[in-house]
Amino acid sequence: MTEYKYEKLTDKIYVCASNEHRFGTDAFLLADFSQYRQKDKVCDLGTGCGIIPLIMQKKMPPQIIYAVDIQENAVAQLKLSIEKSGVSGIVPICADMRELWEDAPLGQLDLVICNPPYKAVNAGIESVITSQKIARHEIMCNIDDVCRCSSKLLKFGGRLCVCNRPERLADVICAMRNNGIEPKRIRFVSKNPESSPWLFLIEGKKGSKPFMKIEQQLYIRSGNGFTDELKKIYEIGKEKP
Repeated sequence: MTEYKYEKLTDKIYVCASNEHRFGTDAFLLADFSQYRQKDKVCDLGTGCGIIPLIMQKKMPPQIIYAVDIQENAVAQLKLSIEKSGVSGIVPICADMRELWEDAPLGQLDLVICNPPYKAVNAGIESVITSQKIARHEIMCNIDDVCRCSSKLLKFGGRLCVCNRPERLADVICAMRNNGIEPKRIRFVSKNPESSPWLFLIEGKKGSKPFMKIEQQLYIRSGNGFTDELKKIYEIGKEKP
């Protein structure tokens, strides 16, 4: 039987986590990088436990967020979080992004966001738990599937924001361009100034002309603690005492 644990994002918002579906720092970084707006219509592909839509509820949430995952247990967890947190505006959907779902908002969305599987099939050591395999390896979808689905959902000028490992950068850029999404903004993330990047955050825009901005690098650690910027990202939307 799956054991659930509720992680507290704010005094009102909780995330239901389990061994199968949990979250890490990259979700907070991606949500912040997306620069989502209150007027936006958003889709989170491969939402898992729904951490990104729930982070977006902390302060000035978007108009609507479609939270899509192919795994029923992930969607069930998100529904528990929504119920406990009493939030609205998140629409949990169990669907395969390669086929979309009935009444999907084709060509209507302002932002698609995705924290995709980082590893290609048969690359690296695979996780034992099936849910973790799907989350970490391109078993059920690959980056081209993500970009193809996003292109169908986004309106002209709509944005796709993705994070991934640096070794997959060429794959992500190629997949974006192959599906009519032009890479416009990228930011690398390192543990500290002495470390090589372990993550990149990239934004592409549907139908845009070529021009990409390289943003200042983000560092996670400072001395024995987090950097001020990471603390600010974690704290966004928290109630003041």
